[in-house]
Amino acid sequence: MSRNTPSEFTETHVLGGRTRQWVVRADEHDRREWLKDAPVCPALAQHQIAHAGVASTAAPYRVVRTKQGGAYLLACFGGEGRVLVDGRWQTCRAGMAWLLPPRILNAFQAAPGARWEFCWVRYEQPPEQRPVVSTSSPVLAKFDAEPLRAAILGLWHECRSGAAPAQIHHWVELIQNYVLRFAQPWRGDDRLWKLWEKVAADLTADWTLERLAAEAHLSREHLRRLCRRQLGRSPRHHLTYLRMRRAAELLIATDDKIETIAQNVGYVNPFVFSTTFKKWIGWRPSEHRQKPVAG
Repeated sequence: MSRNTPSEFTETHVLGGRTRQWVVRADEHDRREWLKDAPVCPALAQHQIAHAGVASTAAPYRVVRTKQGGAYLLACFGGEGRVLVDGRWQTCRAGMAWLLPPRILNAFQAAPGARWEFCWVRYEQPPEQRPVVSTSSPVLAKFDAEPLRAAILGLWHECRSGAAPAQIHHWVELIQNYVLRFAQPWRGDDRLWKLWEKVAADLTADWTLERLAAEAHLSREHLRRLCRRQLGRSPRHHLTYLRMRRAAELLIATDDKIETIAQNVGYVNPFVFSTTFKKWIGWRPSEHRQKPVAG
């Protein structure tokens, strides 16, 4: 699918007349229309969860957050929709999930002519705390959404009926653990986690496929297969993703020149860096720096 131009990405939240949602939020501070009737569950804040929900949607349903304030997991259990991954619209079907780190573009929409059913968990990530998204977290990969869906609906029902705190605590812990099941696939095999932690610590290095495979003690083909299965992308694409993600963080957290940030993430040529950043994030580095954090 083709990439998009920056003009497509403005803050958007269109539900449409055929969308139904079951949402739980951590507090009452967010007064946006689509959240106003959601029950409040302060226990979500224990894991920095701002809100979680289940949705049954249809076109023209569309959400765009130009700089999402926290990590965001969307897990599909019915139909199909479109999510923005690495600057391209991709199809998200039942049995798949999509995970984004904080402070980057977040965009998704229902496909014309079909319903799209999914659940989500949205985090509010303070800058001093590590997000649930690690260097080895997948972006778009296989995931059974039914347990997460059941846990969110269970919490929604309990919060509406005034359940005991102990019961609510169990639902919240289930939700967090299901998110971690997707976000941390390396729990059973830590070779990728160790590799990408090392890469993220030195993004200026010349990380060729041969060097990546050698660091992981794998053949190049085995590394490709493992990355495709666990991360949903090739090793080279994941390297670019880590560089663009770090650049996005530096653009927000520092006043460094764009040329300096380019060098800090492994780009000698600032023009190549800016072009790559625009393709993956949706706009130029200078534009990203100016955009406010979205809710």
